[in-house]
Amino acid sequence: MGVEEQRAGEFYVERDVMNELCLDELARRRTHSTRPLLKERVKDSLRCSVPKLKHSVLSFIPILSWLPRYSVRQDALGDLISGISVGIMHLPMGLAYALLASVPPVFGLYTSFYPVLMYCIFGTSKHISVGTFAVTSIMIGTTTERLAPNSAFTSMNGTNGTVFLDVLSRDAFRVQIAASTTLLSGIFLFLLGMIRFGFVVTFLSDPLVRGYMTGAGIQVVLSQLPSLFGIRTGRFSGPLSQVYLLIDICRHLPETNIAAVVVTLVALAVLITVKELNIYYEKKMPVPVPIELITIIVATLISYYCKVRSLYNVAVIGQIPRGLKPPSSPDISLWSSIVGDAFAIGIVGYAVNISLGKIFGQKHGYTVDSNQEMVAIGLSNIVGGFFQCHVVAASPPRTLLQDSTGGKTQVVGLISSVLVLIFILQLGTLFEELPKAVLACIVLVNLRGLFMQFKDIPELWKSNKVDLLVWLVTLVCTVLLNLDLGLAASIGFSMLTVIFRTQLPRYSILGHVPGTELYLDTETYEEAKEIPGITIFRSSTTMYYTNAQLYLDALQEKSGIDIEKLLMKKKKRETEEKWKENQEKKKAKKEAKKQNGVNGYLPNSTVHPEDKGDVEKGSPDLKLNKTAIALVDRPINGQVNWAFEQQGTGFDRGSETGIHGDDHITQTPSTGGEGEMGKSSVNDTHTIILDLSTANFADTATVKTLKNIFLNYRKIDIDIFLTGCQVCVVEQLSSAGFFSASIPKSLLFTTIHDAVLHSLRLHGASDVPIIYEYALDLTCTTKM
Repeated sequence: MGVEEQRAGEFYVERDVMNELCLDELARRRTHSTRPLLKERVKDSLRCSVPKLKHSVLSFIPILSWLPRYSVRQDALGDLISGISVGIMHLPMGLAYALLASVPPVFGLYTSFYPVLMYCIFGTSKHISVGTFAVTSIMIGTTTERLAPNSAFTSMNGTNGTVFLDVLSRDAFRVQIAASTTLLSGIFLFLLGMIRFGFVVTFLSDPLVRGYMTGAGIQVVLSQLPSLFGIRTGRFSGPLSQVYLLIDICRHLPETNIAAVVVTLVALAVLITVKELNIYYEKKMPVPVPIELITIIVATLISYYCKVRSLYNVAVIGQIPRGLKPPSSPDISLWSSIVGDAFAIGIVGYAVNISLGKIFGQKHGYTVDSNQEMVAIGLSNIVGGFFQCHVVAASPPRTLLQDSTGGKTQVVGLISSVLVLIFILQLGTLFEELPKAVLACIVLVNLRGLFMQFKDIPELWKSNKVDLLVWLVTLVCTVLLNLDLGLAASIGFSMLTVIFRTQLPRYSILGHVPGTELYLDTETYEEAKEIPGITIFRSSTTMYYTNAQLYLDALQEKSGIDIEKLLMKKKKRETEEKWKENQEKKKAKKEAKKQNGVNGYLPNSTVHPEDKGDVEKGSPDLKLNKTAIALVDRPINGQVNWAFEQQGTGFDRGSETGIHGDDHITQTPSTGGEGEMGKSSVNDTHTIILDLSTANFADTATVKTLKNIFLNYRKIDIDIFLTGCQVCVVEQLSSAGFFSASIPKSLLFTTIHDAVLHSLRLHGASDVPIIYEYALDLTCTTKM
């Protein structure tokens, strides 16, 4: 064996056919693992040193790593401009998204302050803007309205019989629910991050996340319709709640407040127009026009001086307390009622965070730690829970604004927090007359990015219809089953698609490409030709317990060998032969006894001859000792399939077998019905090669199925070889006791070509030289 380099672009390789045993000897397989023992790994993880402690602290508190290296000259100006722009955007979005969470607007400002500071300390992404987000806010609103509906805080006025709604008590309880949910969600994320469970987000595929966010966007729109029309509707929760809400909105449309509609139309026209201009002149303007802030200022002034609340009954924000509230402990007794909601909201918020973080991390050339991001969001929600905030997540509009305005580091979050703090302490009370319809318009306009995801439908239709199905099912489940049940149903359906894909793989018969050592799918490549007598079978996915039987069925279908039918016929034939043999023995004993009585002569002294007809009848019976299966070449859609037909005559495996084309493989015919190995064949296919290169593990069902294949096909004199097994698969097969005296490791080959050469030599070819010529002047000579 050797490799001799000739010149650039040309080399020659000469080696023996190699099975697993030969490979272990050549490559010197290690007898022990190089990985440290579990005991040593545990000791190393518990061992403390100054560098290790420093690395752990810097990893847990990233601000200690990047802040000392902060470049004022390069980053300060961009961070300042971006921080002011993002802070201005935090103000209207915080007020608007608080209404989605069904809490007073000031708590949206708190959510834009405390959690943002925590993320600046513990987060690893330099460009995402954490704070209020439409999807997580509507999820919080669903929880608060379910546990604190209006009906629980209404009472009958005894004097005039009117229904009185205790808004203060209702809002105070909803704030407690939102804070408790936020705290519990943060605890979940923090614990999962500490045990390095950041990979959990991988179960949320991109089509699932995008479909879910689009469905949540539809719920946001429906929740804002009453504010846009100035009507009051009932609160609904649970499955089909959005359908009931839409029906209730239609029922109350005759009560539409015309003044609220006018405010809505004007605000939408201004916001949409300026937003589109910002996008159109994005490259020419250093900072986009803060139209949301301008709109709420102008709308507040008009509302105050025109007295729209008193004269036209337009709903406004109402009282906004000045200053910060002291921290308070959330109501832990609510956790049993919100545990499912808290986990779902936290996972959705984290999924949005890590998705945006990785996108901008790849864009700017740095790495976002998925586990540390989970810790950062968890701590942000934990601290936010003590300050009556609701769950935070990265907002795509604010993140895009932060990137486009030149933000470079997490200092942007610090600057925007300072701006929000000034608003809370001094300016918040000035916006008490702001119409809620304006905030609803701000929410709708900022959902533009979510609804642009409907463009995924034609793209997924072209690229992957299964992902499109996941996207659509997620959208429908989210809208109809509500956000919590919709997420669970969507994840379940996504997992089912994975199972279905493994249960419906592509099974292929491989053929040899003349002039190469390549073996390709005969249905896909015209030049790939099957080798007579050898069937090479491959599955596009790994075989395990859910598709093991399907693998076996596909092998029988593709190879044209119905193993169960053949084994039944063989058993029936053996039973008939045994019966005939017993009959012959009885007949022989009877004849011997008769001849002993007459000394072998008849009374007329003539010899009793054997009946000629019995001889003629006996010949076919002897010939039926072997049942032959002849391969028939059946062209189907340009593909050569080998099917089987039972023959009534004996079978002689003496036909010449070879690979045609540039390769020269000669096989000397064997004599009679017995091959060189002294076994009789029942089919022209004498070898089946199973290509397991796609397998990445082998469970007990795989081992059992492979054992049955070896056992059953050997009964009809067909050799089974395995090829392409990865090291982990070989180790698992060995651990499961697959290899034995009847199935030695020598039946496992390194490549398909090694198995083919071994089979041809085994069934008649004493020497098989093969010469390949490649297009790039590469010549490879392989001989046994």
